[in-house]
Amino acid sequence: MQLFFKYNWMVREEWYRWCEELNEEELLLDRTGGKGSILHTLFHIVDVEWSWVRLIQDKSEFQHSFDAYKSLKMVRELNAEFHLEVESFVNKWDASMEERLFYDTLSDGRVVTDTWGEIMRHIIAHEIHHIGQLSIWSREIGKSPVSANFIGRGLSSHSSK
Repeated sequence: MQLFFKYNWMVREEWYRWCEELNEEELLLDRTGGKGSILHTLFHIVDVEWSWVRLIQDKSEFQHSFDAYKSLKMVRELNAEFHLEVESFVNKWDASMEERLFYDTLSDGRVVTDTWGEIMRHIIAHEIHHIGQLSIWSREIGKSPVSANFIGRGLSSHSSK
C-alpha cells in the first residue's frame, strides 16, 4: 500500500509542475467532471487524503473551502503542510492496522462501519480517479498529460530507473 501512496505523491508533484505551464485562468476554468477545475480537483485530492487519514485516527478533518486556496502556490503549500502528517501515518502502516474499524456517522444519522484498510485503499483509488480526469482535461487543451505509468518510477527496491 505504501508504494501506491508514493506513486500518487510522485504523480501529483508532476501534475503540479505541469500546471506551472498554465495561467491561472486556465487552472480555474470550469470543466465537465472532477471538481470543476484543474486547481479545485488538485485541492480536493489533498483535502480528501488528509481528512480521511485524520478521521480514522479520531482527529479533526479539514474544514476550509477551496475559495481560500485559488492559486497553484497556495494548493502546493497546503499539500506540503498536510503531506508531513499523511506520509508519517502511511510510513507507520502495518498489518495490524488493516482491520481496525472506523465508524462513520452519516448526515441522516446512520452509522457505517469500514476498516482502515478499506479507507486507505479508497484514498489511493480516489486520487487515481481524479488524475484520470486531469489527463482528459490536459488533452482537451492540447497538452500531453503526466504519465500514469507505475513502471519505471523506481518505486520497487529492485527496479532500475
